[in-house]
Amino acid sequence: MERTTVALRAQDPISQAGVASQLRARPEVSVMEWGEAEPSPQVVVVVVDTVDEDVLRMLRHIQRTSTARTVLVTTDIDEQKLVSAAECGVAGVVRRSESTPEHLVHVIGTVARGEGHLPSDLLGRLLEEVGRLQGQVLGPRGLHFTGLAAREVDVLRLVAEGYDTADIATKLAYSERTIKNVLHSVMTRLQLRNRSHAVAYAMRQGLI
Repeated sequence: MERTTVALRAQDPISQAGVASQLRARPEVSVMEWGEAEPSPQVVVVVVDTVDEDVLRMLRHIQRTSTARTVLVTTDIDEQKLVSAAECGVAGVVRRSESTPEHLVHVIGTVARGEGHLPSDLLGRLLEEVGRLQGQVLGPRGLHFTGLAAREVDVLRLVAEGYDTADIATKLAYSERTIKNVLHSVMTRLQLRNRSHAVAYAMRQGLI
């Protein structure tokens, strides 16, 4: 059995020792000290009570300095902090009340495979928060979570319908130069090869 290498970061030594003891008894994982050069961990498990600014700074530091994926074990987390944690690279969340060795090892394995994990109720709350942010914050500014502005979506939708640059400019009341600039900006920012690739991206995102 290939073991997943895990490093631990906890806010207090008792939590650090307790979780380390639980995980070292499991054959699926290999626990290493944080900061060891070799081998680098596949997963970092961060154990906290609540997600505050200090914890977010810790998560950002891990994201900047490591290729490991992060599992957050926390007593309490609200929707906004959940979004912030995801922005800091957290791929799995486990409540401390549910963090049995079996469950924690399962989540570590899931995250190590490149997948994510959230308790089902947190997933629903996260989706509600994403919808709220889109409707109240991004939408009024003409933005989307996909990184595309409303004008960019409009242009890509017309490209997908077969219109050329001149037709799109006429329909949207922009100059042809503006349409070309919009397409160039989208393709450069999202590293898309051409117009067809840009349209395919927008379709995968459910925008057109």
